[in-house]
Amino acid sequence: MINPAMYASDFQSFLHEPTDSILGKLSTAHTQTLQNIATRAWAEEIEVLKETLKTLENRDTYILLEMYIPRIGRRADVILIVSGVIFVIEFKVGAKKFLPEDLRQCHGYALDLKNFHKGSHDKKIVPILVATQAKESEMILSLDSDGVARVISAPPSQLLKAIHSVTESAKSHDFNIQDWESSGYLPTPTIIEAAQALYSSHNVADITRSEADKTCIVTTSNKINDIIQYSKDNKRKSICFVTGVPGAGKTLVGLNVASQHSNPNDSLYSVFLSGNGPLVSVLQEALARDQKKRVQITIKDARRKTEQMIQNIHRFRDAHLDGSRPPEQVAIFDEAQRVWDKRQTSSFMQRKRKKPKFSMSEPELLIEFMDRHREWSVIVALIGGGQEINTGEIGLSGWVEALEDRFKHWDIYYSSKLFNGNYITDGLDSSSFSKSQSINDLHLATSMRSFRAEHLSNAIHHLVDGNASTAKSEIVQLIDQYPVRITRDFEKAKQWVRDQQRGNESAGMLASSGATRLKSEGIYVKNEIDPRNWFLNPFEDVRSSNFLEDVATEFQVQGLELDWCLVAWDADYRFVNGAFEHWQFKGTKWQKRNNSDSQRYLKNAYRVLLTRARQGMVIYVPEGNAQDGTRCPSYYDGIYDYLLSCGIESLCLKANDKSYEKEVTL
Repeated sequence: MINPAMYASDFQSFLHEPTDSILGKLSTAHTQTLQNIATRAWAEEIEVLKETLKTLENRDTYILLEMYIPRIGRRADVILIVSGVIFVIEFKVGAKKFLPEDLRQCHGYALDLKNFHKGSHDKKIVPILVATQAKESEMILSLDSDGVARVISAPPSQLLKAIHSVTESAKSHDFNIQDWESSGYLPTPTIIEAAQALYSSHNVADITRSEADKTCIVTTSNKINDIIQYSKDNKRKSICFVTGVPGAGKTLVGLNVASQHSNPNDSLYSVFLSGNGPLVSVLQEALARDQKKRVQITIKDARRKTEQMIQNIHRFRDAHLDGSRPPEQVAIFDEAQRVWDKRQTSSFMQRKRKKPKFSMSEPELLIEFMDRHREWSVIVALIGGGQEINTGEIGLSGWVEALEDRFKHWDIYYSSKLFNGNYITDGLDSSSFSKSQSINDLHLATSMRSFRAEHLSNAIHHLVDGNASTAKSEIVQLIDQYPVRITRDFEKAKQWVRDQQRGNESAGMLASSGATRLKSEGIYVKNEIDPRNWFLNPFEDVRSSNFLEDVATEFQVQGLELDWCLVAWDADYRFVNGAFEHWQFKGTKWQKRNNSDSQRYLKNAYRVLLTRARQGMVIYVPEGNAQDGTRCPSYYDGIYDYLLSCGIESLCLKANDKSYEKEVTL
């Protein structure tokens, strides 16, 4: 476990301790090579704090320097606790202006404490950005309803005034510092944040929730590592099926195992594979950009390294069609239910790879690759339920058939949850496996995607199935902590999302790939986006999701997430006479989808779209246009009325979704 802070002390002791002594403690606690620029920044921060706050008289004032934020693997400069108020102080040494990205960073640290640090849940938290060369300006205290203030911008000369004014206005009470400090962190990182933290050698236990009454990512990762080690020691070939509810952390489990064995010289060398192109490209780029910031390396070299650990499954497949043996002993397949069936794989191989006699499903082919290892190998198949969204995706049955037809010598590990209706629908059960062992730790039962609403996936499952009453019973339980709104006004929907965002919280607009008539509303689902820019670029970049201009479909966002979502709902999945109907727009008119697989893909597309938001979402249903036969109001009215019956509240009835305490000029 990483120490929460590199330095912690009551404030009076801090004032009297020599700066060199404090710097020594910080340097000793630091785990990476320090540069002179870092120690100089620390020295200036310490001197500013000592000089400007030397008259603080509260005896219970406490200070922490370089406090670790597990979710994002970074450290906040200063945490100062005065009169029951937690101040998060971020320094920008030498800065003359308060830049938007610095304000968001500081705000983000404060929100992280509020949301994920147990002892801070009921405290007032005030972020202060200190630009050491900035001019004095007006300072305003504005507390959001959860007790987290908007960032106060202050040069060093105004820092003491800001702290005094806040403590007088906030009227908080002192609390036990030791209890607060030891209360523990329960972070819920995005998959991008988690991947970055793991890649920079942080332990998965430091960046995820760890609750004794639930099977968690740490337990599942350890069990997989045990199976890998056993397979190596006993010269066995094994496959592990890891299941979990949407957002439970299956991808994180895979990344954790891969990151632990990412060195090609490691005897347990592993590779993380996914057929989800956007997910692969976003993770590769996110890790490369983060590594470039942390170490002296070019972006080109950083990308080369990340592309070794995380690979597109199709690239991996094509590399070994020549009969070569993969260099990795362990292959981790993300979204393994989305592999192609025999018909789709054979057609592709014959047309695109000039293999005229090819006749295998993708699971059969991938197992055959790993079977080429003479002594041992392991496949970890991460299986999600209700996630097949593309033609030819076979689901779990493809793996079962391949193992029983050609690879009965493989050991099979799975949880008892594998054969319920969420993961398999064609009557297969555990008797379909020859050599298998059921292990409960291979199932992740709790969603981590939304720390505000762990059971969101259940509500959406019933909603897209057309079960309004059951969906409503789930939604009414989460709606206070996880706002879900609906509106017929597109501009109001966008404004609502912008009003919710704080700090570095992400937002984006989503729609079904079949929602082509949203084009009349200015929502172009056929417009090509680069997921790397959409998910990773700065807020100010027009290509960023936060601009709410470019829309992403289920294909670009599956496996990824945002804090706040605007989901635009078109007439492709409309509600008529108590049930959903499945449509697709071809040429100049809507046509019914009669194929059961096509219907299932459409329902799953909406399931994916409605489970991307970590903190809340607004659903936009257009009014339609009576003059346009492709956008009849009746198409949309049924959808809107159905969603209202599911307990989703109209945006017009919630005029002030984010309440603020009175603003106070400091």
